[in-house]
Amino acid sequence: MRSPTEQSPRSTTRQGDRRRRAVSVAAALAVGVMTLGVLAPPAASDPAAPAAAAAAGPDAVQRALNTLVRDDGMPAALASVKDRNGRARTYTAGVGDLTTGAKVPRDGQVRIGSNTKAFTAVVVLQLVGEGKIDLDAFVDTYLPGLVRGEGIDGSRITVRQLLQHTSGLPEYGVHLDDDEIRNRYFEPRELLDLALEHPADAEPGETWGYSNTNYVLAGLIIQKVTGRPLAEEMDRRIIKRIGLRHTYFPAPGEMTVREPHPRGYHRSPEDGPLRDFTEMDPSAGWAAGQLISTNSDLNRFFTALLAGRLLPAAQLAEMRTTVPVGTSGLRYGLGLTSRTLSCGGVYWGHGGDIAGYETRGGATDDGRAANVAVTSIPTDEAAVRHVSEAVDRALCG
Repeated sequence: MRSPTEQSPRSTTRQGDRRRRAVSVAAALAVGVMTLGVLAPPAASDPAAPAAAAAAGPDAVQRALNTLVRDDGMPAALASVKDRNGRARTYTAGVGDLTTGAKVPRDGQVRIGSNTKAFTAVVVLQLVGEGKIDLDAFVDTYLPGLVRGEGIDGSRITVRQLLQHTSGLPEYGVHLDDDEIRNRYFEPRELLDLALEHPADAEPGETWGYSNTNYVLAGLIIQKVTGRPLAEEMDRRIIKRIGLRHTYFPAPGEMTVREPHPRGYHRSPEDGPLRDFTEMDPSAGWAAGQLISTNSDLNRFFTALLAGRLLPAAQLAEMRTTVPVGTSGLRYGLGLTSRTLSCGGVYWGHGGDIAGYETRGGATDDGRAANVAVTSIPTDEAAVRHVSEAVDRALCG
């Protein structure tokens, strides 16, 4: 769960203005340049499109994915793109399994890391619309006496500050190593307790600072207010409501990915070889980063969100009220970010990292949507930039 400062809220591990270990990445990764398999041609909803694409050569999105594999060492790259008329295309590059050389499954499932935060924020805002949560109420209103530590007081931190990462709460993920994250089941309270062993990063409301701890607390508030598990509320209120057929919150102890998927790879230690991290316990992410989905389901989610299908107008406006994130041009709302496009305007999304996978993308107000996934977290700045550029090309094409 990284912060959005350098790309987008990196689901698993850049916090604030520095790379931090979060839910799935405990160390900065070095991306190795590898010679991988054949680059797959784009698929299209129009049956005639493959022939036309072959004649014209790869389009801008396919070229961007090819670059991520060929030049940036990503084992695989996947994308799903929807234009403003609803026409969808899926793309792949690289190989889905470095051991067998298996093809990348089109629109395969991936761990979406901190994109989960957007889902958690939507549930909180739905409860705001129902009068069950007040954005400007203090955390102690819902979890009395729970949030206490050095410079930390839940009677001074609001729900809004949790969702916007302006609470000043410390990050828990930097205190976990990769193998511990991969193999251990964490209860949400364990994650919170780990964070509270450390002093506050800032006074509430003083500055923006990405912390997965904020969303663990948001998830606990959801459970306290509804009396139901977070996974059930997310499934009922979002996943089933808008028909996300390939999105789910893994059950406790569930370490595999249910549907066809490319395998995810991670360097741990950072100077070691790529390791297969596909199977892992994602509980260290919980409300901040546990979901599994596909690029096309993420497109559906962000499109439905912007179209007002998930939130009343007042709560969607709150979600889209942003603060700047450093000097990057990124702005952070309530579990939602905005980024400028080279062709003008902005797109809204989140993004996420978790060991083995990175996802980037979002949707525009006029109905365009694009999400890109790679099967290793890039830390080389060129690779980081190329993922962002792939999204921009998809939305501006």
